[in-house]
Amino acid sequence: MQITKLTLEQQSPVSYVKTFTTEELEQEYDYYMAQKLLEKMLGIGLISVDEFNKITAKNRQTFSPFLSEIMPKMT
Repeated sequence: MQITKLTLEQQSPVSYVKTFTTEELEQEYDYYMAQKLLEKMLGIGLISVDEFNKITAKNRQTFSPFLSEIMPKMT
């Protein structure tokens, strides 16, 4: 069996270009703004961490942000 070690120069970079529609950009912005508001509410004690996590999960379902697949799971 022959083993070949690849160096960074030998690896081809994977490029992926995502073109967003206006609707997708609006959903991303709405999700961002909803999360910022939630963070402020959590910071001043209007909601608990548990409530924050539940609302965040609901926001991810509602707004479907592009990176939701790699965002940490809420517990």
